[in-house]
Amino acid sequence: MDNKKGTTTVGLICKDNVILAADKRASMGNLISDKNAKKIHKIDDYLALTIAGSVGDAQAIIRFLTAEARLYRMRAGKYLSPRACATLLSNILHSSRYFPYLTMLILGGYDFDEGPKLFSIDPLGGVSEEYRFTATGSGSPIAYGVLEAEYKDNLSLEKGIKLAVTAIKSATKRDTFSGNGISLAIINKEGVKILEDNEIDKFLKRKK
Repeated sequence: MDNKKGTTTVGLICKDNVILAADKRASMGNLISDKNAKKIHKIDDYLALTIAGSVGDAQAIIRFLTAEARLYRMRAGKYLSPRACATLLSNILHSSRYFPYLTMLILGGYDFDEGPKLFSIDPLGGVSEEYRFTATGSGSPIAYGVLEAEYKDNLSLEKGIKLAVTAIKSATKRDTFSGNGISLAIINKEGVKILEDNEIDKFLKRKK
């Protein structure tokens, strides 16, 4: 399972929301090993993470972050902020730089003081705070092309979802390691919501 690789993941900010999207295909070399891989994970009520790369490494990180976020909430009486979570994740990855976790991560969250936040974290702990959009995985060059061409500031939620879906779909048409559908999550002041397929379809059918 650790050798499952190949992904396209996307994160973008629109108004008061963060949107995370990913394809559902997991591959082992030329074999499609899973057609319904889970690549978006809820870390806490206002935090979620996309994964690209080694599934085993990513799952270990998710378990650690989820536990730390819950402990922080119990001890401090408040939620771990997206920026604090990104810093914690960076420290974990940097401390293992000689035996790195082979994964690229996008962290999205909602901060009640700062609003929606988006971070891209590389395997050695480098953190890039993205104010607009980001992408990771084997299909990311294609997804970036769509995002660069079509992203605008203050997108509505519906248009943001349509753009994220378009970026993923474009990648699946050219990247053999991406495909088999789309997962999508919305993060805002109401929390993390991972959409079902029929809910994604409803957003795509709206005119605005």
